[in-house]
Amino acid sequence: MPRKARIKSSEAIYHIMCRSSSEVQLFNDDEDKEYYLGLLKRYKEKYKCAIYAYCLMDNHCHLHFDGRGFDVSKFMHSLNTAYVRYYNKKYNRHGHLFQGRFESRIIDSEQYNLAVSAYIHNNPKDIGKYSGKEHFYPYSSYGIYLGIREDRHGLIDQNFIRSLFGVKNNSAFVKRYAEFVRCQRDISNMNEIIKMYPDGKQYEYISGKQIILRNLQPSKVLTCISNRLISSGKSIELLKFKYREQSYRAFCAYVMRVLCGMSYKEICNTIYNITISACARLCDQGFELVCAGGEYAQIFRELEIMAV
Repeated sequence: MPRKARIKSSEAIYHIMCRSSSEVQLFNDDEDKEYYLGLLKRYKEKYKCAIYAYCLMDNHCHLHFDGRGFDVSKFMHSLNTAYVRYYNKKYNRHGHLFQGRFESRIIDSEQYNLAVSAYIHNNPKDIGKYSGKEHFYPYSSYGIYLGIREDRHGLIDQNFIRSLFGVKNNSAFVKRYAEFVRCQRDISNMNEIIKMYPDGKQYEYISGKQIILRNLQPSKVLTCISNRLISSGKSIELLKFKYREQSYRAFCAYVMRVLCGMSYKEICNTIYNITISACARLCDQGFELVCAGGEYAQIFRELEIMAV
């Protein structure tokens, strides 16, 4: 029997939960949690998404995730595949780590967003020394919101949740948010939240957040890049050769992945003589080029403006 198709929307914010298989822990030590957060940071920046909250427990994790137009399945596949690769190598194991595919739920109202934020931040309540002191749990974003811990990984976009409270003064926000989270401690599982906020027929657009339209035409993108980088304008020809103009090919692959919403297979059909794994490596190289600044970063910013 085929599994139920995942409900997705380009404008959606999601509550995501990943759980490990029953025989293993998802995170065996703090090093594992730190590595996962590092990956989360990398893919958030690579795909220009936003993270509003997280909590990593030993056998599962929660994310309050805004793809800003990027496909949630592509994001989570990249994130979890990279973590499984690290985990299996570290512990000399093979096979699956996660218990099936990740769970995701579209958050379709401001009230639902607040409830999910509080639920995620209350997760450590069943850990003895953090019961009633959930904000001190080091692998949750709660302490970041209350200003008692730095966002060392640069992960959390606080502006969205802050905007839902409509409080500009920081100390006033911290007080109100802490009170709100504390009042939500009796919600014990995701099913209670789901019952409170059943799916609507349509996704209600949440104001105050930015969407990047990931549907730029590849031909238009390649022309823009070519005009900036290649005086001859032979952009398509350069994409056909595996060992020529590697930086150009990598940048094109990355832009097509992030701003055109293309799968690796679709990119392979444009960048000839390349495998899917090689395409993934090209996209990584393109991302590094943008991170390095300079001309590639400037061109990407110009293309990103076109997609907003």
